[in-house]
Amino acid sequence: MPITMDLRQAVMHKIQGKNQDGLKDMIEGSIDAQEAALPGLGVVFEVIWKNIDHTKQDELVSVLSNQLEATNLRPLK
Repeated sequence: MPITMDLRQAVMHKIQGKNQDGLKDMIEGSIDAQEAALPGLGVVFEVIWKNIDHTKQDELVSVLSNQLEATNLRPLK
């Protein structure tokens, strides 16, 4: 019988045991890659978000907000 994992479990299994350089390489390799990498980055972000204090969360939101304001995207119709 095959083992079934959800997305979070699969991503965590894939990155388990990586050192800091390996984690950084995985993140950088996923940035601007195929969209299939995005769910994995979401899982990684979730782990980070859950384990940083509110000040760092606010800093991340500020960076995101500033980048969204600086990006000139046309609204979807």
